[in-house]
Amino acid sequence: MIQLSDRLNAMEESATLAMARLSRTLRSEGKDIISLSLGEPDFNTPQFIKDAAIKAINENYNTYTPVAGYDELREKIAHKLFRDNGLKYAKDQIVVSTGAKQSIANAVLSIINPGDEVIIPAPYWVSYIEIVKMAGGIPVVIEASVEDDFKISGEQLERAITLKTRMFIFSSPCNPTGSVYNYHELESLAKVLERNSHIAALSDEIYEHINFVGTHQSLAQFSAIFDQVITVNGASKAWAMTGWRLGYLAASKPIADACNKIQGQFTSGTNSITQRAAMVAMDANPQVLQEMVKTFEKRRDLVLSYLHKIPGLKVNKPTGAFYLFPDVSSYFGSTFQNTKIENGNDLCMYLLQEANIALVDGSGFGAPKCIRISYAASEDLLKKAMERLTLALEKLQK
Repeated sequence: MIQLSDRLNAMEESATLAMARLSRTLRSEGKDIISLSLGEPDFNTPQFIKDAAIKAINENYNTYTPVAGYDELREKIAHKLFRDNGLKYAKDQIVVSTGAKQSIANAVLSIINPGDEVIIPAPYWVSYIEIVKMAGGIPVVIEASVEDDFKISGEQLERAITLKTRMFIFSSPCNPTGSVYNYHELESLAKVLERNSHIAALSDEIYEHINFVGTHQSLAQFSAIFDQVITVNGASKAWAMTGWRLGYLAASKPIADACNKIQGQFTSGTNSITQRAAMVAMDANPQVLQEMVKTFEKRRDLVLSYLHKIPGLKVNKPTGAFYLFPDVSSYFGSTFQNTKIENGNDLCMYLLQEANIALVDGSGFGAPKCIRISYAASEDLLKKAMERLTLALEKLQK
């Protein structure tokens, strides 16, 4: 019998993908499942982007692409980063990948050796920990609570640093919490990183444009740490292009070259048609996204109006992305018939079976007291889901 690798056996399956798979199975059995488990906009890709893809097909962009991406696309990404974020990168400091997840993996594999420590605030996106583990790194988790809006301070970051620390990974706006770091909060982190110039900082900004508080703030704006920062972004969230699979990173030339080298041995260049379509997305004025952002903000407020009425829930008011991350620990220890709720996974399975709602347990995000609710769904579906959630929680007895 062929034995699987220790690397694979040590890896956890993505909690979000596992719940999505279970939801699809139940739907195929005829159950009316409302899935609020995946981080996927429910909008269609804008027509001008689809038109660019059709044009690329008709113009026969069907050959292998450069590993780091078409020069034209990288130039447009560099322009976008300067226009929107005030960050000055040359095209050869940018690597286009098959999704932001690959960009993150490229960066971690380029920098982390076995035994190196990587600081990650929790709650965190599910794949950060597993990517670090795949590289042989040791995740060092800093816990942030709902009372702190799920954000850490510079002092917390400094306390976590050791002689083995090589990288810091975080997202803003954050998946799974929707929290957004403001200028002064980022400045606090930047000052710590400046004093520790051997530490790389990976700033995941994929939700940049889904921001309810105004201008997005990038960590790389602080010139003293510019060469330490790896800025990761992509087309999936803002432009509703999740299935197109395009992400990118911008970094110092040595790091960009390293990521290019790694990608050349794994996937080579990203899909040609996707790249041609992404060019027009990078050129587009982000103002065209305002209606979508307003829709997400309205949905956030709708779901919050239900959650605030449910006894025992603790929830912050996130200012970006499209998630709510309530602390549901007051329901641990409760029962319904023969079902006992011991943890977040039990609660999510109960809600799936009793209320036909698919949510994600917070354990995979480093926050076992919480569950993640994606409000990337229509208002009608969200109302129905929240009514089901309310009724199901009322049935639980302490």
